[in-house]
Amino acid sequence: MFINNFDPVAFQVFSLEIRWYSLAYIIGITLGWLYCKKKLIKDSLILQLFDDFITYLIIGIILGGRLGYTLFYNLKYYLENPIEILMVWNGGMSFHGALIGIIIASILFSKKHNTNSFIFLDLVALSAPIGIFFGRIANFINSELYGRATDLPWSVQFVLIDNIKRHPSQLYEAFFEGIILFFVLGYFFKKDYLRVPGKISALFLIFYSLFRFFIEFFRSPDPQIGYLVLNLTMGQLISVLFFMIGAYLLILKK
Repeated sequence: MFINNFDPVAFQVFSLEIRWYSLAYIIGITLGWLYCKKKLIKDSLILQLFDDFITYLIIGIILGGRLGYTLFYNLKYYLENPIEILMVWNGGMSFHGALIGIIIASILFSKKHNTNSFIFLDLVALSAPIGIFFGRIANFINSELYGRATDLPWSVQFVLIDNIKRHPSQLYEAFFEGIILFFVLGYFFKKDYLRVPGKISALFLIFYSLFRFFIEFFRSPDPQIGYLVLNLTMGQLISVLFFMIGAYLLILKK
């Protein structure tokens, strides 16, 4: 068993606290940007536009992630405390909300520059596992999104939460949604799937949703929601929806 008592604050600069979660966003976006620029983008026009697209992407991630968490996971609380929607530093971001924000941002950017939005969405899909990996590691350090109780040898006790031995579900997600997904999509990139805009995006939705759905069986449900239809969590139900969208998109692109 491992004892998790990490400080969520990485370091301080005078009175400013720099948290691991903030560093995860910065590192993930920076490495994803470099990966796209140095490895993925072959078209000179897209290469020129990509730096401007990153601004849209960051706004989409932050607004989508926060509003998604508000709507999907804690609507009643934020309706009673609307000013706290702006307090992103207190935590509360939804991956699926961020994904919706990214899609909207990509569509708006592409319309502005008269390009196919799937070109940018495919690039985001290929590089997103990098950010997901660092984000889940930050979740583990922060003792959030922790797993269900277990007696397995690799269980973790999140002492900032309770004394129960739990699955390190954040690390499961970092491995499957980060590392494994990165190499799976990289395989399809090498098979020239970028040639048909949208196919990589469809595969991302399919594989991410599959990984997320099954790992949620090891993750504690959000306490304010609990279990829903068929004893599934909110994350699982949303993953089913996105899996269906990905499957439909893949059929269209074939």
